[in-house]
Amino acid sequence: MLAYLLRRLAWGAVTVVGVLLFLFWLFFLYADPQDVARRALGEKAPPEAVAQWLANHGYDKPAVWNPAAPLDTRLADHLRRMLTFDFGKSDADDTPIAARLADGIGPTLSVTVPLLLLGLPLAVSLALLVAFFRETYIDRAGVVLSVLAMSVSILIYILGGQFLLGKVLRWFPISGFDPDPGVVLRFLALPVLVGLVSHLGSDVRFYRAVFLEESNRDYVRTARAKGASDARVMARHVLPNALIPVLTNVSLAIPFLFTGSLLLESFFGIPGLGSITVEAIHANDFATLRVMVYLGALLFVAAQVLTDVAYTLVDPRVRLG
Repeated sequence: MLAYLLRRLAWGAVTVVGVLLFLFWLFFLYADPQDVARRALGEKAPPEAVAQWLANHGYDKPAVWNPAAPLDTRLADHLRRMLTFDFGKSDADDTPIAARLADGIGPTLSVTVPLLLLGLPLAVSLALLVAFFRETYIDRAGVVLSVLAMSVSILIYILGGQFLLGKVLRWFPISGFDPDPGVVLRFLALPVLVGLVSHLGSDVRFYRAVFLEESNRDYVRTARAKGASDARVMARHVLPNALIPVLTNVSLAIPFLFTGSLLLESFFGIPGLGSITVEAIHANDFATLRVMVYLGALLFVAAQVLTDVAYTLVDPRVRLG
């Protein structure tokens, strides 16, 4: 198992380095630093101000090769900063990026963690219920509703929730965020509810397919032949043996726990990492965008490795070799 984990970590490191090289090409070679500086300072900025801005952000260095100092290049500086988590300053307002990330991680987790903790058991329970009544009207109705829910854009859920629950019924604030423990739940209730509803259809449909596939296995037929009830079969046999695809689906959501939901945070005015990413896109803040993409890749690789380890815990048949 140790040898397998070391191989996965090595491949993960190669993947992360590949992402860093792609980001360097995209933001340092494909994009002209002069254009980046003028977007930050304005098109009418004097050449002296542009040159000073480039020097302050390290964009005046040679891109890949510097004969006088081989390590004094934009590539070396880019790799050093990313690998040591010294993210530097924003291209838009010179704010330290690490400070912005520290301020945004709390609001982001306050939305994404409840979404995962509430959404996973709810989707699994509904999928088990639908699979239990397979080939009945309940099953068909569940599939139809799931497909309909998947077909609606999350923007419709957001705008509909804000209009109905926020404006008409006035149950929750339409947007905003206050970290005060006494009122924070009022600001989080609507985005969490919208997030749950918008993802429920696709999750229920996926888990239903997983449970139905497991229901046709030989061990399930053997359990039924021994007199086990359908409810016991679903709870004691089908669910534990279907945890592998469930874990795989959860692992894909782990990076977004930290990088945030772009649309939810933007529309509900939550100052999390998702909002920071959207603001960086609007402001052409390439430094912040590079950091967010890099962190997303890093979290994705880490989630895949942890998922492989979790496979061995939920299914003794899995061996990492």
